[in-house]
Amino acid sequence: MDFKSARELLEVCKTEHCSISAAMRRRECELGETTVDVVDHRMGRALEIMRASAVQPIKTPGKSMGGLIGGEAKKLSVHSAKGKSICGDVLGKAMTYAMAVLEVNASMGLIVAAPTAGSAGVVPGLLLALQECYHISDDRLVDALFNAGAVGYLAMRNATVAGAVGGCQAEVGVASAMAASAAVELMGGEPEQCLDAASTVLMNMLGLVCDPVGGLVEYPCQNRNAAGVANALIAAELSLSGVSQLIPFDEMLETMYTVGKRLPAELRETALGGCATAPSACSRCGIGGEMGCAGAKTARKSK
Repeated sequence: MDFKSARELLEVCKTEHCSISAAMRRRECELGETTVDVVDHRMGRALEIMRASAVQPIKTPGKSMGGLIGGEAKKLSVHSAKGKSICGDVLGKAMTYAMAVLEVNASMGLIVAAPTAGSAGVVPGLLLALQECYHISDDRLVDALFNAGAVGYLAMRNATVAGAVGGCQAEVGVASAMAASAAVELMGGEPEQCLDAASTVLMNMLGLVCDPVGGLVEYPCQNRNAAGVANALIAAELSLSGVSQLIPFDEMLETMYTVGKRLPAELRETALGGCATAPSACSRCGIGGEMGCAGAKTARKSK
């Protein structure tokens, strides 16, 4: 069960007549030399943490360590409760939960890195929203997390999930691919459709830079988690409707990795480019932000 690529994963699913989540669960049991009960318990604990981090800021919002975010999830929740949401129930809830998780992360709370802290809101955001809107059990959500884990594992093995290496396309992009694949399985899709959705997400988010204001995983990271769930939902819907993906997930993953490595260093988590050097962002960060802007100007002059 130690599949090393999406192609091998699909072969396992076809040979064993199983879902991606089942293949990943068996892989964890075999390689970890443990039982289904043990791995399910661990994944169940991850789900508990995800749920707690997704709802806490809605009830008791607070400022982040850097002071750049805080209270956004509460605002979205109130907006939706007033019947003013234009995104619909699933996307509206998913955005709210995704942004909430980033608030918890930025205030040093407990989150599940899925696959990173800066992209931790996408997977729980979408899956918890689907659970609420479609009355899905926790057991099925645990299955979906194993599916997401398979996609994340392939990304880490064959490419990167680090913004410092591949930009935000490797963080929020991979998180969104994980969420899209999991959502497809959760809603009755086949393994091929799951990975088609994951490939579509990476295609749609290709080239996204990593440019944290003040060098903090707060802004624009939180907004991009909300955008990530939207991308995941779109990709899942396309795949479930029968729209296939021309480029297989393995190839799209390699493409993302290649593009990421070609991004300038200033656009890979250094806070020396992109949003991090916008005058308003620098001003908000005070001395640290001004130093970031100065560093970016120096980097541009040296080229």
